[in-house]
Parts: sequence; structure tokens; C-alpha cells
Amino acid sequence: MPTTTVTRFAPSPTGRLHLGHAHAAKVAHDLARQDDGRFLLRFEDIDHTRVRPEYYGGIEEDLRWLGLGWDGPALRQSERTDAYAEALEELRRIGVAYPCFCTRREIEEEVARMVSAPHGPEGALYPGTCRRLSAEERNARLAAGEQPAWRLDASMAAGITGALSFSDSRHGTIAVDPHLLGDVVLARKDIGTSYHLAVVVDDAFQQVTTVTRGEDLLPSTHVHRMLQTLLGFPEPSYLHHALVLDENGVRLAKRHDALSIRALREAGNTPAYVLARLF
Repeated sequence: MPTTTVTRFAPSPTGRLHLGHAHAAKVAHDLARQDDGRFLLRFEDIDHTRVRPEYYGGIEEDLRWLGLGWDGPALRQSERTDAYAEALEELRRIGVAYPCFCTRREIEEEVARMVSAPHGPEGALYPGTCRRLSAEERNARLAAGEQPAWRLDASMAAGITGALSFSDSRHGTIAVDPHLLGDVVLARKDIGTSYHLAVVVDDAFQQVTTVTRGEDLLPSTHVHRMLQTLLGFPEPSYLHHALVLDENGVRLAKRHDALSIRALREAGNTPAYVLARLF
């Protein structure tokens, strides 16, 4: 692992950057620059159904205008599908990934039938329907041409990794709860990977030492620590920073175009003014 700090800012080119993105980028940028480290730009563009080509350049333009320059060429996840497939195959080999043939509606119906459905931070968790399929049934459905998603068997994974924890500079040392998000999707049917798998593979590939991101993603780190351990990747440290909220206390989204960096720039604001609004 590098001896200096390496951070990354990883936006999705599905809309314009807003103040929340600017805050995330500045946190990662400033942390890396404190000890002459490296600040990387990564485009999380695996969801080709939502990506728009014009947003790649727009994001880079906004970052340059804010004075948040990055090191080296930007990485695009859409160009790394082979790496994600290799990682998924390794998880399948060690027995912690299983095919899921359920549709979203089938999952919702199964949860509705349950007297006490498992819940996580964001609602009902996957009830484990396809985890209970026999090997014969799984193989038969695959042989028949059904295209599955692939899920993490959280219980099986926890049995292999044992007790884990991670260190966050705001929240301290946190014990991993392997069941917090349940059997998350590792690879969607349509794109062959997922946020959880791709981000873990790319953080290791780019030798990221400190993962900085919004505190809304803190639950995901429980999954990521398991995946890092299962795949033999180094453990980074974490900084889950506070979110930028609108006047109603709601997290900013890309629909807040009036607070996009481009709109603020075109309204005559300076980079210093925009950055001052973040803190």
C-alpha cells in the first residue's frame, strides 16, 4: 500500500454536480493534499441506462473551476467489467455468491407475506428466497437460460471472515454487522456488477488508503469490509462525512439543479463563494 494518503472522488455521470458533490470532492481533495498525497477521480458509470455522455466533461469542468484538480487520468468503471467479473467468479468459487432469479415484484410480495420481514437501515431486506434453492434447481434454471442476479450469502461470508471492524475518523472503530444489509446484490442481471462489488475492486486497484464519502453510505461499509477480506484486498481507513442538506433538511439530489455547480457558476458566483457554502 502507498505510504502517503490516496483518496478518490467517485461521482456518477448521470447529472450535474451539486453542492453535496462539491463537498464530497473537497473533503477527499483536501485530505490527500494535507500530506502531499494523491486525489483520484473515478466515474461510477456502470449503470449505462442512466449515464449521459455530456456529464463526464461537465463534472471535470466543475471540479477544475472549483480548484479541485485530480491526479492522473480519470478511471471509468464501464471499462473495468472484466475485473468485476473476475472478482465475482472468485466469490462464487469460495461459495459466498448465489444466483437470484427473483423479480422486484416477487421480492415485494414475499416480504408482504412474512409475519416479521428482516429490515435494515433503508427498509426491508431480501428475504433469502433463492438462497434456499437446491443446487439442482439452481443448475436447472441456469441451464434453461434464466439470467440471474448474484447475491452475497451474508451468513456464509461471515463464517469465513470471522469478526471484522473498520476505523472511521468521525465515528471511531465500528464492528461489522454482516447482516445489516442482508444478502446484497453483487451483480445485477443487466450490468454484471453492482456498486458494492465495483467500489471494493476499484479501491483496491487504485490503492486508495482512505475512503471518503457521505455518512449515508456508512451501512455499506459493513458489506465492503467483508468483500475486502474475502477477496484478499487491503483494508483502507474511512471518513464518512456529514451531508449537505437543503433548506428543509433533506439531502441534496441531482434534481436540485438550482444548486448545481454549473448554475451557481453561471449566476456569477465565484469558486470561493461556492466552497464557503459547504461548511
